[in-house]
Amino acid sequence: MFTVTLLCAPSERKIETPLVESLRNAWGGGDAIWLSVDEAAEFEVPVKPSNFWDVWSDLQSNGVDLVIQSTDGRRKKMLLADMDSTMIRQECIDELAAEAGVGERVADITKRAMNGELDFNGALEERVSLLAGLDETVIGHVLNTRITHMPGGYELVQTMKAKGGYAALVSGGFTAFTSRIAAALGFDENRANTLIAEGGKLTGKVGYPILGREAKVQALEEITARLGILEADVIAVGDGANDLGMLGRAGTGVALHAKPSVQAECSVRINHGDLTALLYLQGYKRSEFVS
Repeated sequence: MFTVTLLCAPSERKIETPLVESLRNAWGGGDAIWLSVDEAAEFEVPVKPSNFWDVWSDLQSNGVDLVIQSTDGRRKKMLLADMDSTMIRQECIDELAAEAGVGERVADITKRAMNGELDFNGALEERVSLLAGLDETVIGHVLNTRITHMPGGYELVQTMKAKGGYAALVSGGFTAFTSRIAAALGFDENRANTLIAEGGKLTGKVGYPILGREAKVQALEEITARLGILEADVIAVGDGANDLGMLGRAGTGVALHAKPSVQAECSVRINHGDLTALLYLQGYKRSEFVS
């Protein structure tokens, strides 16, 4: 069996009964279950509909996300999450660059790297080199004034942990940011790159080895082995090309507001919902959320 999930941005309330019922009837689905009134609903179908992506495209233009996945094993034991533009709204290195006066230049490199147009390691080294001489205290300033959490992140982490799950934050960004975000949202561990500073100033160098695409896959392998669970027990979420490895290996890989090249390779795409979408995909009702 397969489970079809319809959801939207919590503020939009676009999932209406006629929409759910018409789709359920067209696909021969079972009874609809409302996970959150006007926000998220699901029903089961015996086979994946041949016109799924056509319907998906139509619903996207109306602000509705549509996902189909195997019903068995969809509630996961571990969350593996990217940080920049996933658990937070910003790209940390872009915000640091803005403080250094090279914001536009760095943001352009970031955009191309996250869409898979540039080598991640080389792009990171180039961007970090442009931060040379920046006062180390700027990191705290950026955290306090420029960084905001992605909606639904706290509920996602805390709800999965309340059900016995494990949460790991793995980022191509920097430990100075992941440690703060991980603590605020309740992650069990975090991994990221290290910005090197000397005499209170950033040197323009990053510690090696660089945590990129393969390191995120390595984190998936190491943490699941340590916990004694399968990669199929993991739900992973990210938005950039360096996330594709872990998204492809995890039991459920979610492209969240992702770059075009990333969406093209992922069957689970959330473009309108927030991070609570990952709970709806696992069958949680809003009344079960820890907030």
